[in-house]
Amino acid sequence: MIAFDSSFTMTIDGKGEEGAATLPVINPATETLVAMSPDASMAQLDQAVEAARRAFPLWRARPLAERQETLRRMGEAILAHLDELKRLLTSEHGKPHADAERELRGAAYWCATYAGFSLPERVTLDTPERRSVTRRVPIGVVGAIAAWNFPITLASWKVVPAILAGNTVVLKPSPFTPLTTLKIVELWREILPPGVVNVISGGDALGPAMTAHPGIDKITFTGSTATGMKVMAGAAETLKRVTLELGGNDPAIVFPDVDVEATARDLFWAAFANNSQICVAVKRLYVHEDIYDAFAKALVDYAATVKVGDGAEQGTGIGPIQNRPQFERVMALIEDARRQGLAFLSGGIGRPEGKGYFVPLTVVDNPPDDSRVVREEAFGPVLPLLKFKDTDEVIRRANDSEYGLAASVWTKDGALAEEVASQLDAGTVWINETRVMSPFTAFGGHKRSGIGVENGEEGLLEFTNVHTTVTRRQAPQA
Repeated sequence: MIAFDSSFTMTIDGKGEEGAATLPVINPATETLVAMSPDASMAQLDQAVEAARRAFPLWRARPLAERQETLRRMGEAILAHLDELKRLLTSEHGKPHADAERELRGAAYWCATYAGFSLPERVTLDTPERRSVTRRVPIGVVGAIAAWNFPITLASWKVVPAILAGNTVVLKPSPFTPLTTLKIVELWREILPPGVVNVISGGDALGPAMTAHPGIDKITFTGSTATGMKVMAGAAETLKRVTLELGGNDPAIVFPDVDVEATARDLFWAAFANNSQICVAVKRLYVHEDIYDAFAKALVDYAATVKVGDGAEQGTGIGPIQNRPQFERVMALIEDARRQGLAFLSGGIGRPEGKGYFVPLTVVDNPPDDSRVVREEAFGPVLPLLKFKDTDEVIRRANDSEYGLAASVWTKDGALAEEVASQLDAGTVWINETRVMSPFTAFGGHKRSGIGVENGEEGLLEFTNVHTTVTRRQAPQA
């Protein structure tokens, strides 16, 4: 059993390692200390990379069936410790227990599902003179950097396909949410050969050091666009492969033929689940003018029924903002909206009293398109509700963003939905739903929302190089 007061160690070459120093991990609902997390030194980063490099030739040589079976056992280990892990995840992240369990079950499902994937092999030329075969081979050592909003989900999206493809991994969780990741990889020590998955935790200096490290062959990163640009610049020095899943300012477009009450409920969770700390949360909600007032009332009325509080308390639907820096950014955005004289349908009040990084669910009433609450990704519970009249107009407004991660269209008119969806500049467009992710479906962004994809066969191939063999069967006839 895993106890909250147990020690937390990194995993390097299959063994537990304390950090050169420690960092505090704070419960965002109570602002109390959960535990001290290891803070890796640069020498320990070198050790983790060296362990991964030593393990790589043996791991890539393992038959695919063995790597698949290893993934199954990794997922089973998560499920076997589900109760302890979900409580730990809630304590460091703040999300309700039900959401923490859902995230952990999702990671186990990714392990089990990817265990059924294989790498493609294509015969690209087959003539009497010559045969050409293109295969996919592992890249080498993967540096995986996960964000704090879904620490286990994002780690699994990186680690699982990477090791299935035959790579080895050095994983770095966010310093805000390292504990559950450290414990899961500790469980995996009994399953994985030493060095295949190493996990090191630490502060702000560790990520750039991984990006620049000559022993790492690929970086897969989830985080802000600003940080992603720095990752890409650092990776350029050694021509590392990169996969970057970055920011989003995702629009939802609601046409007047929807069931207002039901759609308002669905879009409430699309916007505010995980306290809006989701890259593909609805962050701009365009509602047709014919139903705008009714929709706004239904949305605000439903919001009033959802409990915001400590994720460890029964009945909590939405927890706190995960960390103080993000809390301060969200509060500054709300304060800017007040200074600009924008109207609020809910929230919009000043700094809450008491402990915890809690922000009232805030809905802004039809702000100008050039306001900060529309242009910027809040990554917190601040939702602009925007009125539109014309379909071409709303498509133009929805596409008027530097981001292009995801979008959604809501209407009973299937032809209209398909037509609008085809014109939205986003990596994923959902129709009458949002945030449905699958290990079978590729996920990635357009514009400044990222480079490359995760999930699906396409995501698996991100962890491979192309290897083509051309065989000359006989000399051409004179």
